Amino acid sequence: MAATAATEDPYDVIVLGAGPTGENVADRAHAAGLSAVLVESELVGGECSYWACMPSKALLRPVTARSEASRMPGLPEAVAGPLDAAAVLARRDAFASHWKDDGQVRWVDSAGIDLVRGKGRLDGPRRVVVDGGPVLTARHAVAVCTGSRAVLPEIPGLAAAKPWTSREATSARSVPGRLVVVGGGVVGVEMATAWRALGASVTLLVRGDGLLPRMEPFAGHLVAECLAEAGVFLRTGVEVGEVRREAPGGVVTVVLDSGDEIIADELLIATGRAPRTEDLGLETVGLEPGSWLEVDDSCRVTGVSGGWLYGVGDVNHRALLTHQGKYQARIAGAAISARARRVPILETDRWGAHAATADTAAVPQVVFTDPEVASVGLTAAEAERAGHRIRVVDQDLAAVAGASLYADGYRGRARMVVDLDREVLLGVTFVGPGVGELLHSATIAVAGEVPVERLWHAVPAYPTISEVWLRLLESFRE
Repeated sequence: MAATAATEDPYDVIVLGAGPTGENVADRAHAAGLSAVLVESELVGGECSYWACMPSKALLRPVTARSEASRMPGLPEAVAGPLDAAAVLARRDAFASHWKDDGQVRWVDSAGIDLVRGKGRLDGPRRVVVDGGPVLTARHAVAVCTGSRAVLPEIPGLAAAKPWTSREATSARSVPGRLVVVGGGVVGVEMATAWRALGASVTLLVRGDGLLPRMEPFAGHLVAECLAEAGVFLRTGVEVGEVRREAPGGVVTVVLDSGDEIIADELLIATGRAPRTEDLGLETVGLEPGSWLEVDDSCRVTGVSGGWLYGVGDVNHRALLTHQGKYQARIAGAAISARARRVPILETDRWGAHAATADTAAVPQVVFTDPEVASVGLTAAEAERAGHRIRVVDQDLAAVAGASLYADGYRGRARMVVDLDREVLLGVTFVGPGVGELLHSATIAVAGEVPVERLWHAVPAYPTISEVWLRLLESFRE
């Protein structure tokens, strides 16, 4: 059911943004018996469904499937030709629902949640004004779930050159002949992987000295090695000084600080995100427009009297990942409903129903490059900075029987970071083909703070890549 301009009755919960995070906040509130409304100015389903997770992984899966097949006896000849770019893009389009949100709208309706189309803005406490629509009021909570957007750095000529951001990179209709990617983070390496495999000549420019700087260093090293083998031109330690595009649709000239020039058909900027809070009326409740929202562990915004405003998902800058946004939504939804019923919330219960502790202790992430990178929790460097007394245990994944069966010439590595005082895992990282499916076992171990001695009794099946767990534990015992 859609709300209309005649809406006068307040809702229990108003949610700004109908992406995965907002949908889950509204769903959890409704499941608890509260009335909820979603306000969305674009497509219901949000960034992940149309311009991020789903289309990007649809582009990447054929790349890794072909790569793995090419390393199996009897298959290299069958997959020797180029990828069928048109077929890959068509499958991508299907996973992005052809950029139509009919299916998502049907789900919202079936869940008993109202939907208002339009730009919603705060207009004082518990009040939301929608452009061309109703004025909504909330009995209990307003949740800001508007996500984040790509940021263009201040480079002369860049904005006028109309570069790709993550949105254009995941929704492009054809393969560019030459693509320059600026940024060595997740978006940069994933899109370099995908478009190179689809036939583009790709140059990857990185400001620092390596890729994936927020992960264990060996992850970026192995991904860089494999990108180079795939034909990506990687340049580290470089700065872009200027960008020129003489005519719309024409070639792009990327000028480096060194004076070198690179000519391309498209330029992808993948260097950072900003919160989509610049036009939400935050100033009407005493907050800075365009700022990240500072929240407590229940995702309630601090510094706003009355405790009615929540910032969930990317906007709070805790963990900019779709699955973490959905996790926060479950936490926030539970907190909103508990407070509405005046049920006491145990603020000190780190792993309780109302605390998003995993945002800081057990964030899982997969980078869908070839090879994959999967990590959860703290890196060794992060653990040391946090003051933990640790031991780092590394294992060559290729030495595990399941890995050698998975593909000839398998290359990979595993690391676990152990808190020596409590003998629990603080972090785990895997790099190698297919390791994304190993990650949840590591996430359970880290989030559950499972003692190493108990992990010894979690027997991995033979012969699977998961047997690396046994090798890691054996090494720790040595």
